[in-house]
Amino acid sequence: MNTEQGLRLRPVRMGTMRAESIRRPDGTICIRALDPLGPHPRTMTDRLDEWAANTPDAIFIADRGMDGAWRAVTYAEASRVIRSLAQALLDADLSAEHPLVILSGNEIEHALMGYAAMLVGIPHAPISPAYSLVSKDHAKLRHIVGLLEPGMVYVNDGAKFASAIDAAIDPATPLTVRKSPPAGRAIRLFDDLAATAPTDAVAAANAAIGPDTIAKFLFTSGSTGMPKGVITTQRMLTCNQEMIRSALAFLADEPPVMLDWMPWNHVAGGSHNLGIALYNGGSFYIDDGMATPEGIKRTVRNLEEISPTLYFNVPKGYELLVEHLAANHALRSNFFQRLKLMQYAGASLSQHTWDGLDQAARAATGGRIMIITGYGSTETAPFAFTTTWAVDRPGLVGLPAAGLEVKLVPNGEKLELRLRGPNVTPGYWKQPGKTAESFDEEGYYKIGDALKFADPDDIGRGFVFDGRVTEDFKLSTGTWVNVSGVRLGAISACAPLVRDIVLTGLDRNHIGALIFPDLDACRNVAGHEIGADADEVVAHPAVRAAFQARLDALASTATGSASHIARAILLTAPPSIDAGEVTDKGSINVRAVMAARAGLVEDLYAEPVPHHVMIFERKAH
Repeated sequence: MNTEQGLRLRPVRMGTMRAESIRRPDGTICIRALDPLGPHPRTMTDRLDEWAANTPDAIFIADRGMDGAWRAVTYAEASRVIRSLAQALLDADLSAEHPLVILSGNEIEHALMGYAAMLVGIPHAPISPAYSLVSKDHAKLRHIVGLLEPGMVYVNDGAKFASAIDAAIDPATPLTVRKSPPAGRAIRLFDDLAATAPTDAVAAANAAIGPDTIAKFLFTSGSTGMPKGVITTQRMLTCNQEMIRSALAFLADEPPVMLDWMPWNHVAGGSHNLGIALYNGGSFYIDDGMATPEGIKRTVRNLEEISPTLYFNVPKGYELLVEHLAANHALRSNFFQRLKLMQYAGASLSQHTWDGLDQAARAATGGRIMIITGYGSTETAPFAFTTTWAVDRPGLVGLPAAGLEVKLVPNGEKLELRLRGPNVTPGYWKQPGKTAESFDEEGYYKIGDALKFADPDDIGRGFVFDGRVTEDFKLSTGTWVNVSGVRLGAISACAPLVRDIVLTGLDRNHIGALIFPDLDACRNVAGHEIGADADEVVAHPAVRAAFQARLDALASTATGSASHIARAILLTAPPSIDAGEVTDKGSINVRAVMAARAGLVEDLYAEPVPHHVMIFERKAH
């Protein structure tokens, strides 16, 4: 058992992960998982039927109703309802060429519609609510709808999505709503579809499903252009869940209990997390919170009632949760009561967040709870790498999943990662050119990231994320800047005052930074109320002093110009989704930010230095 400072980790049964590597003459390193991939069902809905037969009264999925109380659907109920919905979808003549599009946040009805489509081999596409509710021009939504040509659109709230419906959905497209039907549209209510009597056509359609049948289309975040529709097959979903279960072996010991907010239009929320609950007969409680100062309050309320057995979140979510865990005894006790594992992904966990989680676990249990991380993408369903041991350094992604082959191809100063396996997508819907350029001559998916060995002498120590292969740049001196390392170091140094950082410096004399502050954290420093003017908050002397001190300290550790952020600007305007500066899941599009804020980029290199540009001197070593 792992120990640290005399405190034991709570026991949790993890799988074994082993790999071997072979180096080719051209320097390419081929890596293969040694553990075989276990058997997995034909479809995810086969698993639903299995649990409906074996544990019919167990809660499958629950959410908060309009009255604030939990409402739940058992496995038996879900199995029955999706057959009625599936019949309605067949009656509407949906197909891969005219799939089901879902405009909704996470809710019971969303899940049931999706699984009903999967039951009869009809693809569904959950679309980011941000494209409907945040975007003003609905350009990405119109692009997606044009690509898919949906046979039906499901909307949970017709009034809430009315503007998006008018902007992007053809009036001739059948529209199903749960509540608040929009005026002037022919619609059907969800409850009417759920009352449809199933016929033999449902069983016949289900029997025709094969492993290559498309289960859903998941759209990339559009960080390098318009979103691409990732084809997700039935095999990808089921084999990926078996890969997860092989690594997180405890999932086979008892049904998991999960509380999760991650949106289902993203692969982490809709395929990975919800899939874990279904595949292992667990109970999935939909968290109506999110990783924001206001959203975390709802998460806290839910975690005071639901004790999860494993918990997933993004680093920002953990950062916000830590503050409440430290001050709220009831929350802390209930959260850690039966928790076996915490996992994070999407970014590195800052040291102060890590320490806060560890301290809260010790206070609640007298010991420690394992924290792990992993790696994958929409195109890999997403599970591809994970640690089965507690991580002890930023960026560690572990070893490849059972059944997966990867290779590391020399690319400049990095090793570019490529993947091949049953969980990898066959390509992008109606974009054969994009598909062709995304795979190499051996059929490996070119994910665009780089990895390096945690220990070159021991593959068992796993791999470390080494940034994007195309993001690094050279300064005018010819020195390469490791953008991922410098950026993550700056974010960690400035936490929790920063949301994200864009680095500049291609062919320039020094590294500059455009900093998106966390305005709520900065308001705390400035002593302002939530909602105070962003310009006033960012210009506050206490806020600037806090950034100055932290980035001065970081500059003092720089070993040269390639690791030294010399100047920075605190931005007041948040990244714009319509300008392409930010994706719906909050990822920054660096090129779009620098294009939209070209004047500020120039300010970072102007002489004399403008007053709004902060300077950080590097001490001589």
